[in-house]
Amino acid sequence: MTSDPVPGGIGSAAAELIVWRTMLRAQAQLSRRLQADLLAGHDLALGAYEVLMHLGEAPHGRLRMNDLADRVLLSRSGLTRLVDRMQRDGLVARQSCASDARGLFAALTPEGRARLAEATPTYRQGVRDHIMSRLDEPDLRALGPILDKLADEGAPAR
Repeated sequence: MTSDPVPGGIGSAAAELIVWRTMLRAQAQLSRRLQADLLAGHDLALGAYEVLMHLGEAPHGRLRMNDLADRVLLSRSGLTRLVDRMQRDGLVARQSCASDARGLFAALTPEGRARLAEATPTYRQGVRDHIMSRLDEPDLRALGPILDKLADEGAPAR
């Protein structure tokens, strides 16, 4: 029998579920707040902003669709639908890959780059307002390594 890790008698499995659900709730609430800020200020969904951001950071403003899907945490089909909408809006363009006839790039258009530049201050302010302003220095020092552990896909499971 394992010892109870949480004061007040909550068992290990229950404590794990509480932490997991709290993390999911926090992520959902923060994403909704950032999305609301971007929609109100720029008529831009959070997912579309993330696509623009990753393309803006990529060499030549373009990424293979598979790589982009991994970075924005969308399924391939979800990214395809999002890029379809963004292409209709003139924010991105699809480009064929010279080395792989089946491969496609998503590329940032000049309009997409301008939209990214307009929305980035709103996004950064939202991150500060909704996340960073609620954490003090000890919180940030503790949270950084925890998130690194969770984001490290190469780490062995315990």
